[in-house]
Amino acid sequence: MRLAEHVDGVDTHKLSHTLGLMSAGGVELEDLTFPTDAFGYRKVLAWTRKRTGDPSRRCWAVEGTGSFGAGLTTFLLEQGEWVVEIDRPKRPARRNGAKSDVFDAYRAAAEALAQAHLAQPRRRGVREAIRVLLCTREGAVRSRTRALCHLQALIVNAPASSVTSCGGIPSRPRSSVAPGCGSMSSAASSIDRPCAPFGRRLGASKS
Repeated sequence: MRLAEHVDGVDTHKLSHTLGLMSAGGVELEDLTFPTDAFGYRKVLAWTRKRTGDPSRRCWAVEGTGSFGAGLTTFLLEQGEWVVEIDRPKRPARRNGAKSDVFDAYRAAAEALAQAHLAQPRRRGVREAIRVLLCTREGAVRSRTRALCHLQALIVNAPASSVTSCGGIPSRPRSSVAPGCGSMSSAASSIDRPCAPFGRRLGASKS
């Protein structure tokens, strides 16, 4: 990596991040845990500026720049900071199952110092917009499938005439309808009207 006097290794999580400040010689200097919100991001940047020199010689080694570290990464880039992406490792089990966020933060800083070529963080922009679009579409398709299955489960034992009027949703043959469902005619009729347009709308969404 290009010459840096200090490296801020960041172990990222959903609610808080932990930073480990390391010198270019690999000396662990200080650490800080801060919340994952605008106040926390401003706090950690001010904290780092007080302890380091030239911004161009200060590097942020952030884990998960496309997930939990996305907010911090975007903030730092907007402030003109030098940010690199560090892969989140498969952490081995530690004594008594303990986990040290400070240790992981320093590990991220040390990894940045050790590597000659580091990955640049993923830009959010158009790439992020496409990701959101695809996730939204996938969620809509799953919701449609669940709705159809739920509706089918509700009317599967209804009389054939009611099932047919519900927008062409597949139904069992009449011979497979459980005995006694003739007594359900009035109940089936009560859901007949609202089910029909619902089924038609779901069927139309296929195209």
